[in-house]
Amino acid sequence: MKNKKLWITTGFSLFILIFIFVATQLIQHKNNSQQNNSLSYQQPKLKKTYDVIVVGGEPEGVAAAVAAARNGSKTLLIEKRDGLGGLFTYGMLNFLDIGKDMNNEPVNAGIFKEWHNLVGNQSAFDIEDAKAAFMKLVKNEPNLTLALETDLVSVIKDGNKLTGLKIKDYENKEKEIHAQRFIDSTKDADLAVMAGAPYFTGGEDIGFKNRKMSVTLMIHLKDVDWEGIKRASKDGVFGGGTVYNNTAWGYSDLHTAYKPSNAQTRLRGLNIAKQKDGSVYINALQIFGVDGLNEESKKKALDIGKNETKHIVKFLNEHFPGFEQAKIASYPSELYIRETRHIKAEYQLPMSDLWENRDHWDSIALGGYPVDIQATSTADYGYVLAVPTQYAIPFRSLVPLEIDGLLIASKAAGYDSLAAGSARVVPTGMSVAQAAGVASAMSIEHQINFREMSKDKSLITTLQKKLKKQGAHLFHFDLDYPYQNEWYYPAIKKLLSLGVIKGGYENKLPVDEPMINDDFVRIISAIERVFPDKGVENVNEVTSLLTDKEKTLTRDQAAQLILKAIGIDCLENEAWQKAKELGIVDETLNQRLPENREILTSEGYQLFYLLFKQGKNF
Repeated sequence: MKNKKLWITTGFSLFILIFIFVATQLIQHKNNSQQNNSLSYQQPKLKKTYDVIVVGGEPEGVAAAVAAARNGSKTLLIEKRDGLGGLFTYGMLNFLDIGKDMNNEPVNAGIFKEWHNLVGNQSAFDIEDAKAAFMKLVKNEPNLTLALETDLVSVIKDGNKLTGLKIKDYENKEKEIHAQRFIDSTKDADLAVMAGAPYFTGGEDIGFKNRKMSVTLMIHLKDVDWEGIKRASKDGVFGGGTVYNNTAWGYSDLHTAYKPSNAQTRLRGLNIAKQKDGSVYINALQIFGVDGLNEESKKKALDIGKNETKHIVKFLNEHFPGFEQAKIASYPSELYIRETRHIKAEYQLPMSDLWENRDHWDSIALGGYPVDIQATSTADYGYVLAVPTQYAIPFRSLVPLEIDGLLIASKAAGYDSLAAGSARVVPTGMSVAQAAGVASAMSIEHQINFREMSKDKSLITTLQKKLKKQGAHLFHFDLDYPYQNEWYYPAIKKLLSLGVIKGGYENKLPVDEPMINDDFVRIISAIERVFPDKGVENVNEVTSLLTDKEKTLTRDQAAQLILKAIGIDCLENEAWQKAKELGIVDETLNQRLPENREILTSEGYQLFYLLFKQGKNF
């Protein structure tokens, strides 16, 4: 009897196990079938005309094309690669930069949220899931045609109006296609530049034309022990870190602990994202001096990055618990390039808008990510300029100067180079792109060009209503901001716009503390950008005198050094009076500093502000 019961129990248990196994396999097969179906693609037969053409299969391009199609426009999405997702799926950047709004909610929703839900709604995502999700969004739209492996050759214009494109398809055949509206979602604004839209590169708008932010080659490793990483994080290895189910970050001591084999590279703290197959992607390797618009420079950087990755893995094997058996799984085919071109638009979103948490009557998307200015050389580590509560991106920032029929929906849109440190992140870009798609359909419906539409308050209100109805996170607001009513705020605004002061994650400036040499030197270096005719010799001479970074300055010393930097020599006890005569000291500042004493940082800010405000040669 006991044996019979045992056999029955054993048989039942075996049945359950077999049932679970079969069910699991069926579910897996279904998921694989769905993913394969999402990724399947057939080259289309292209028409000669479309309502809207979107160039660039980056995440932003997908959002723009889907939005245009959903709003009734026959839409063509052109992408030169063999798949969608760009930076996420070819650069392998799979750790999301998600900003928060004034209510601590994700600042971006709409089509970005749809895609985010498809890939798990977490901080990181599986790259294969991302590919399938982008394709699913596109294939679900009957009004949307996708042309992969299709290159942009040239543009067709009627005066300043963009009317068509010459393309080279997957068979290397050239074709002409026309449309009523165009959206540029390429990472470098290739279409806009080809059409003749004005632009600047790097930090040219603040005097840093040749500034090149570090680029990154993502590191893809297998055989990583996630539990080992958790233990290492708790034990404070390399400064410790934070670990969740599929993400980990921190380990900032790697900045100094790892010695790169190539002087053009550096390892910073790790941002780690685990994939479903157990492999991990790491955002940490910085490569300097790379021209993101030069193919040879990018190819060289890829080679440098691959070689440095080998050295990094060897170091991690030996020194980081959890990585003892780690091996390189693959190399991304593209670099993560943070900055190249910035298109000049009807409204160039300034850094001050972000600091001031500014709304706009024509807002079409919100931003809220920290203003992250990446390092440009091994001599600096980059910095966070500010963390906005939230800010609005106006429709005018999508409308390029001089060229009609075109919107820019990418990190190259109408943002100044500092504001782009926040606005460039992909979730914000996808919200902007969704607005571009809806606006394109509307402009066709109302037979109005984008420039005229950008001035039409009634149409912009309709656009905003449509966006909200279609899931966009968009609302008007009125927020305070740091140092709003202080007498020295105009000085803060000016110096922020030059990138010479930084609020960090707390938006805090040392305004009530004595000014130290380190802060003074950072600001005085801007003189050569504001007054380029003065050269750098005088500024260099001044900075060479201020080697003690923490030493404070007096009123007269500050005035004398500023005058010296613009080529005016005078005695220290005469400098304040001379500065007054030149308009570098106003009545407010003179009343605050009637006698020589340590100068407060706020007062130092005002000195420089009044200098830069003169806008003349001394």
